[in-house]
Amino acid sequence: MLKSLLSSAVIALGTVGPAMAQERIRISSDWGEVTADLADNEAAKSLAQILPLTIEMSDHLRQEKTGNLPSALPELARQRDFSIGTLGLWSSDHFVIYYRSGRVPAPGIIVLGQVTGDVSIFDRPGPVAVRVERTD
Repeated sequence: MLKSLLSSAVIALGTVGPAMAQERIRISSDWGEVTADLADNEAAKSLAQILPLTIEMSDHLRQEKTGNLPSALPELARQRDFSIGTLGLWSSDHFVIYYRSGRVPAPGIIVLGQVTGDVSIFDRPGPVAVRVERTD
């Protein structure tokens, strides 16, 4: 009984967080390139619809690169915790790439996806222009 209960708990814990869609994107810059899997939510689907685009990003708190999107994405449930490689949305048009893990203040971020490559390429001071596009 206890073994079955623990197995169920492990399975349930493994499904916590936004599901990732089959949509994969490429994020490239002069510093390198990574791919990311988009989350299965309306904001991520809306992001995919406006690609390709170039975003001028700046460093914020030595944990993330941030930049403005050309248009707002849908408002969804938010979370405060993020991990290395999380792609997020701070405000409706504020794109974020986290290269460290941590926690943001309320109201939190909308998760757009997860980088599958080495996101540490963004772990350096200064601005960077990134190109975000579908990998098709």
